[in-house]
Amino acid sequence: MAELPVPELPAALSRCSGRFTISTLLGMEEGGRGPYAPAEGAGCDSAHPTHLSGSTLCTRTFGYNTVDVVPAYEHYANSKGVGDAGRGRPSLADLHSILKPDPGHLRTPVSDPQRSNGLPEAGPEEAPGEPGRAPTPEPVRFGWVKGVMIRCMLNIWGVILYLRLPWITAQAGIALTWLIILMSVTVTTITGLSISAISTNGKVKSGGTYFLISRSLGPELGGSIGLIFAFANAVAVAMHTVGFAETVRDLLQEHNSLIVDPTNDIRIIGVVTVTVLLGISLAGMEWEAKAQILFFLVILVSFINYLVGTVIPATAEKQAKGFFSYRAEIFAQNFVPSWRGPEGSFFGLFSIFFPSATGILAGANISGDLKDPAVAIPKGTLMAIFWTTMSYLVLSATIGACVVRDASGSLNDSVAVGSPGCEGLACDFGWNFTACAQRQSCRYGLSNYYQSMSMVSGFGPLITAGIFGATLSSALACLVSAPKVFQCLCRDQLYPLIGFFGKGYGRNNEPIRGYMLTYIIAVGFILIAELNAIAPIISNFFLCSYALINFSCFHASITNSPGWRPSFRYYSKWAALFGAAVSVVIMFLLTWWAALIAFGIVIFLLGYVLYKKPDVNWGSSMQASSYNMALNYSVGLSEVDEHIKNYRQGRLGACLVLTGPPNFRPALVDFVGTFTKNLSLMLCGNVLIGPRKQKMPESRLTADGHTKWLMKRKIKAFYTDVVAEDLRSGVQMLIQAAGLGKMRPNMLVLGYKRNWRMVSPQSLEDYVGILHDAFDFKYGVCLMRMKEGLNVSRVMQAHADPTALAGEQQASTIFQSEQGKKTIDIYWLFDDGGLTLLIPYLLGRKKRWGKCKIRVFVGGQINRMDEERKATPKPARTPFPGTVCLSCSIRRFDDLIAPFRLNDGFKDEATVNEMRQGCPWKISDEEVNKNRAKSLRQVRLNEILLDYSRDAALIAITLPIGRKGRCPSSLYMAWLETLSQDLRPPVILTRGNQENVLTFYCQ
Repeated sequence: MAELPVPELPAALSRCSGRFTISTLLGMEEGGRGPYAPAEGAGCDSAHPTHLSGSTLCTRTFGYNTVDVVPAYEHYANSKGVGDAGRGRPSLADLHSILKPDPGHLRTPVSDPQRSNGLPEAGPEEAPGEPGRAPTPEPVRFGWVKGVMIRCMLNIWGVILYLRLPWITAQAGIALTWLIILMSVTVTTITGLSISAISTNGKVKSGGTYFLISRSLGPELGGSIGLIFAFANAVAVAMHTVGFAETVRDLLQEHNSLIVDPTNDIRIIGVVTVTVLLGISLAGMEWEAKAQILFFLVILVSFINYLVGTVIPATAEKQAKGFFSYRAEIFAQNFVPSWRGPEGSFFGLFSIFFPSATGILAGANISGDLKDPAVAIPKGTLMAIFWTTMSYLVLSATIGACVVRDASGSLNDSVAVGSPGCEGLACDFGWNFTACAQRQSCRYGLSNYYQSMSMVSGFGPLITAGIFGATLSSALACLVSAPKVFQCLCRDQLYPLIGFFGKGYGRNNEPIRGYMLTYIIAVGFILIAELNAIAPIISNFFLCSYALINFSCFHASITNSPGWRPSFRYYSKWAALFGAAVSVVIMFLLTWWAALIAFGIVIFLLGYVLYKKPDVNWGSSMQASSYNMALNYSVGLSEVDEHIKNYRQGRLGACLVLTGPPNFRPALVDFVGTFTKNLSLMLCGNVLIGPRKQKMPESRLTADGHTKWLMKRKIKAFYTDVVAEDLRSGVQMLIQAAGLGKMRPNMLVLGYKRNWRMVSPQSLEDYVGILHDAFDFKYGVCLMRMKEGLNVSRVMQAHADPTALAGEQQASTIFQSEQGKKTIDIYWLFDDGGLTLLIPYLLGRKKRWGKCKIRVFVGGQINRMDEERKATPKPARTPFPGTVCLSCSIRRFDDLIAPFRLNDGFKDEATVNEMRQGCPWKISDEEVNKNRAKSLRQVRLNEILLDYSRDAALIAITLPIGRKGRCPSSLYMAWLETLSQDLRPPVILTRGNQENVLTFYCQ
């Protein structure tokens, strides 16, 4: 086979997306004619135009016109309104079926170079503007450096870096400080890998972390993570603002210019600062991004200034404050811990440091403002983690090698080296800080002075500027992140009373109401005015968020969720599980009661979504997990040996119920649903009679409506239908194909055919034939008869729209009402394995039937009554009342079978068969005579039923069996009619498959 020539592609026609490199085979020449284009007027795949489902569309593909189209990006966008109906993928019917010409629907063949190349069409923003209207301004979009890496680095480089990392190094020592840093980075790196995987799992829109998780893993996990993460970011605004206010307060204190007092000054400065930051955020993302770049440059300059300061020889003033440049002795002393104060413990310091590593999602939280989130988020986030980790390790090691733990700051404490009475490392450098160290009143040194970096640096004001840049940039990033995540959550309406905050304003859809809510939360925590108290609160919520993110990814991986296909190659489900476990362990080690509160909130939010079941469907890992569990358990049932107690999970087997459309026979549905609920499987079967081509569209159109009708009625059942030429062949299909493995039906439930005398003889023959087919396949059979009938379709309004079935008014039936203190009468006439007893027993266990007394009638003689009572099995080992012996009376039913008799005068069998040719339902005189006793039995039983069970709530009778080929269908139906006629209560005629469903014994 000759290969298609592939012309050299321009760069624009070859692009890479995730794991796939997309290239175009054939380009389009100008005017829409490719190098192999046919002559003008050529048809689509044929010489004649065709009538398509919408309108005919011909595209030129591989050198000829065809209704088939090449792959295009917009065909796979899971959103409505992408492209118009005439330009989408053709339906299977358009390609497969024989379609009639319809010139009225023909369109001129169109040429779309982008579609022919398999590339996405221009978005709405690329379309030309309408005449007389200004084009819509494009929103601001950022790349991976400006949008993610710088933003994450700024958020990570927060208040802890400048104001607490030197102090943590003094407390924990360089070694344990590095361990704290690396433990934090381990958690954040694994979470970064998980977020990277989520961001490459599909097209990313605005909504940040919440959108990424909810669309990839479902609303259950996404909702709880989104709400907690938004709150944590709002509190983080307060933490970074308090750090900034603390620095300003220290500057004022140095110049004796406090506004009120040290604590209230932090509150005043913090509230003013967060108000200014709110104004910057409200100005829009473009201004916020410019401010972030400025902050980034300031922080870089401050870092360089600090590193230069460490190598500059220390002045006497700096030595008095504990700085002696790089000294091996100082590094050795600061390498080991020296715990002090209430926070002096490993996990106490970890809880203070950890928020400094939590800015990794700052880029992901503005996913809607990124040019290509699937590339920007992984690359920018991981690069930010790497560089900030390096900076933390370098800062901890360098400042730990330069500054002693305690210093007085007084120039008068200088002494000669080796002076007596001098203790501590500073004595070797000519300084005596013994007095303040012993009294623990030193104002300087790593353990006492939060501004140690400023003191060490070459030019102190630059460090102060860096502190301002780090704290303000982190506060600003959190102030932007929290409202955007919360806005997306509010729009999805997963939780009540928060929809008000979902409204957006301006071209970037800014969540102004969310900004105000975040501002109020931040101000509330700023009033605490204590950085060391706010940081542990944030640590717990961020750790909880990271644990949920990692566990969500792990859960989606192990359940093989159909919506979980990330293209990020460095993701590992086991790393995600490890990250989740570590996060949970650290939470409890930090503050166990706060961890319990956090997980309590998560469980409540998760339970609320699972209970309410919001009307959203984004592909949930919970759904995939349910499917996998059901699959595994179903396969596992194949290894379970049958036992009487395990008669389909110890109770009733799966029921195949011939309901037709379920809403046509609600009483039948309610009856079976009552005793199968939470016990066994129920399948509602419907046979669509007619040509397959005509009935298949009806099946596709109505199936979903019938399922929703069952759900609204709170019936736990499946709906299935088949298309067949007649009822009996359709039921045969259902009997053989319904179910899965050992979860297959073993009982057929159907309504009694009240109009059997008026229907066509073939219809009668098919109905009785269905019962014989069920017995052939070893099914139990249950017929249900109600005085008023089961089919309510005649009194229902016909629905023009089949999808409106779930919205119709639900019909009420006797099985939905309280039965009171009536009786359930069981006429266990023949030993069928116990099914006649089991169904009423299960029904009597339900609340609505619980007050009913169960009475069991068995056939027998007076002198055997005690023996029969003892021999009556006890369903599920629950005692039944005593039995009542039957006496029979005889009434003839010749008038019922008269229309169906051959009246052959007892001729021989060959003559009878010839007379009955073509009408097998006819009853010969010999058959009437042979079955006389059985016919009289039905007559006598009906009299008993009328005498004893006139006021019962339900009557259950063993179904008589007519021998196949020997009992005409009309005679059999006459038995059933005689047995159950004139009875007011519902009557169920049941026959098991002659295998035990009850047992006396425990083994």
